[in-house]
Amino acid sequence: MGSRIARRLLDRGYQLSVYDRDTTKVDGLAKQGAVVAANIPELATTVDVILSCLTNDAAVQSVYEGPEGVFAGARPGTIVIEMSTISRDSSRALHRLGVRRGVEVLDVAISGSTPAAEQGTLTLLAGGSEELFRAAEPIFQAVAKQYFLLGGPGAGTTMKLVVNTLLGVGMQAIAEAVALGEKSGLDRERLLTVLAKTAVVAPAHVGKLAKAANHDYSQQFPLRLMNKDFQLILDAAAQDGVSMPATEAAFYVNSDELERNAEADFSAVLKRMEEVAGINYSAATVTS
Repeated sequence: MGSRIARRLLDRGYQLSVYDRDTTKVDGLAKQGAVVAANIPELATTVDVILSCLTNDAAVQSVYEGPEGVFAGARPGTIVIEMSTISRDSSRALHRLGVRRGVEVLDVAISGSTPAAEQGTLTLLAGGSEELFRAAEPIFQAVAKQYFLLGGPGAGTTMKLVVNTLLGVGMQAIAEAVALGEKSGLDRERLLTVLAKTAVVAPAHVGKLAKAANHDYSQQFPLRLMNKDFQLILDAAAQDGVSMPATEAAFYVNSDELERNAEADFSAVLKRMEEVAGINYSAATVTS
């Protein structure tokens, strides 16, 4: 996701410095004109705005905190746009650390797929200062179709957990519905085609049905990241005293499939529910 956002910024004339622990991941950006920083402190001391898109809370903490982190090197007045899906507590802690260092922070969670990132049609969910949000709009316009300020620090991250609750639970509901239809005798291909045309299937799931028709569960949004998000959602629910039985059930199936296939897309729960229902397909029918 981060590399796709970086390419769009380069295409729109932004001067970009990039860093990744795996240097091969920034080779393509370097060929497009990005400057590759040797380490995090070097990047932090030479830019005005820092964008990060990382896998989890631990990764964000390792990048921003400590003597080799962003906050140790960033100049006062630097702007941080942190785009990872992490816990509300981590987002708020990042804002507090920024205040101490004179660095302004926005949590700007991303809603959308990797194709949406390539096309610049993401939805961005922000938390933080309204003044800073308005100042960052030119960057948002380069990478997103729409963007919203939800409130103060942590509000963008919170909204992302709300959105991904529907993403994950919705996929589980579709998986169960498809298994029911098949087991009741409906033709699988026709079932998936028609289901995708109904008003009850969200746009985020439509493409999943088309790929599932070919038994294709290759990664776009990895199952492991959906699993991580489910954990964040249920942790937040426990903190707030919110009962989420459907989400807990979806998390259970997600975790079960993750143990079997860590490299699959989150839509692989559809395959899992078919298998639980006793619907099996030969390996010859699977599209890789």
